[in-house]
Parts: sequence; C-alpha cells; structure tokens
Amino acid sequence: MEIFTGNANRELAQEICRHLKMPLGDALVTTFNEGEVRVKINKNVRGRDVFIVQPTCPPVNDNLMELLILIDALKRASAKRITAVLPYFGYARQDRKDQPRVPITAKLVANLITTAGADRILTVDLHAGQIQGFFDVPVDHLYASYIFVPYIKALNLDNLAIAAPDMGGTKRANAYSRFLNTEMIICYKTRKQANVVEDIKVIGMVEGKNVIIVDDMVDTAGTVCLAADMITSEGAKSVRVCATHPVLSGDAIEKIEKSSILELAVTDTIPVKTDSKKIKVLSVAEVFADVINKVYNYQSISTSFIH
Repeated sequence: MEIFTGNANRELAQEICRHLKMPLGDALVTTFNEGEVRVKINKNVRGRDVFIVQPTCPPVNDNLMELLILIDALKRASAKRITAVLPYFGYARQDRKDQPRVPITAKLVANLITTAGADRILTVDLHAGQIQGFFDVPVDHLYASYIFVPYIKALNLDNLAIAAPDMGGTKRANAYSRFLNTEMIICYKTRKQANVVEDIKVIGMVEGKNVIIVDDMVDTAGTVCLAADMITSEGAKSVRVCATHPVLSGDAIEKIEKSSILELAVTDTIPVKTDSKKIKVLSVAEVFADVINKVYNYQSISTSFIH
C-alpha cells in the first residue's frame, strides 16, 4: 500500500499515515511558471495499491487538477489499484438541474475522476447522498456522525435538541436525533439567490433547550448564523453547530464570532486556519486510516458507520 497527496490538505494525509504507521509517498506536486500543474511520482508503484488523499476544497479547480494528474501519473506508472480519497468533494452542490440551461457539474467532476483512472472513491458526508451514483466505480461514503456523536455525548447537555438548518438537512438531523434520542427542530429558509438567505423560520419547541445544529458544511455561514440567532431569540439555552466541512469563505468567521453560536465543531477535511475560540476542529484522520486499512485488506467497513 502507498499513500500520496497533493497540496490540498497535506496535514491530514500525514496524520492518516501516522495512524497507519507508514511514510507518506514521495511525489512532486508543483506548478510551472504559467500555472500548469506538474506531478512526478518519485518511487516505484508498479503493482501497488495506491490511495490519493486530496480534497477538492478551495482553490477547487487547482486541487481538482492536482487530483486528476496524480491519478493519471499513477495509472501510467502501473499502479494496481487507485483509490481517490476525497475528504471533501467540491462541486457537490451542483448536483441537479434546478434552473433551465444549467449543468450538473457534480456528475461532470465524477466523470473526470473516473476517466482519469480512479478505481474506487472514499469520501465523507457528500452534500447529497445520491452523488454516489454519479460515479461508475465503487464509492465508500462515510459519515462524520462517527466523530460528532461521541463529541455531543461528551458535552453531557440536558434538554438536548438536534436542529436541521434547512429542509434539505432534515434527514441528517433526524438520524442524529434518533441516535441520541432527542427532539428534532427544523429551520425553514427562503433564499433571494445562491448563498444569500432571505428569511428563516423555526419549526419546533426550542425554549429552554440546548440546541445543536448539524450540517454537512459551513460556507458563508449565513444560514447557520441566522438559524442560531433565530433559535436563541425563541428561548434556547444555548446553540452549537456541528458541520463536517469548514469551507468558511469570505467573512464567514467574522459572522460566526458575532452570532449567538456558542461553538462551531468541524472536522479537518478542509484545512482550518483561524484562532477563533468558537471553532473546534475534530480530526477524521483516524477514521480514514481505519477504513483505508480495511479497504486494502478487503475487509468490511460497516463498523465505521454511525448514520
């Protein structure tokens, strides 16, 4: 087995290798002066089972090209099997035609990764579960609940309630509430345009409760901040957020600091560079290391699921 990475999240790849007690594969991943990605694999991978840890997080296009070229380089170097480990799958929000004459970019990106030569995909908390079907190769879809559920239990909160920040997150919130045996709250939002929320209404009783909003990602943080403020205004004791992918674009961190969110727990699928005391980072490295080891040894990964 060999593990390689690009420049998207080298720290996570190194942490995965530490758990597996093996070195990170030696590969040159850089750019020419005009911006073209340059890749060179510096060790023999002929007949090897290779895993590429590379989230397609911002800068999305640069990291996606690094992934595709790494796959191609390893395929041409006669690797036996190539698994693309995508802690975060970019373009996942463009998963359907919700307006006339728009692309289904998530499917396009899935085609690119498959055509480049990936034999298997390993990812966590896709924005929409049906994206698994966009790939023509096996997909192992993990859930960050494996990390967040023990974290929530350790908080030892009374009157706990789980909230969905929008109607699309009700399935995820329902899974958490069932597993933790709590009440569920739904926030209904209306949008003026993409990434701009116009209004939020809260469905459910929140007075006196410690509420945890669960979501797959925090991008501009507009939705979770509005939802948290609305829940607080209706009498909640506290509001926390558990979100898998910390995209945190623009002034997201500033919004979180000014909001009524007590704590934002995220994972390291995307590198987080902030000194905000409100943001707590939980690592997915051990989970990925365990699943990578099981995939390599053709073992069942069902024990790595809480969903």
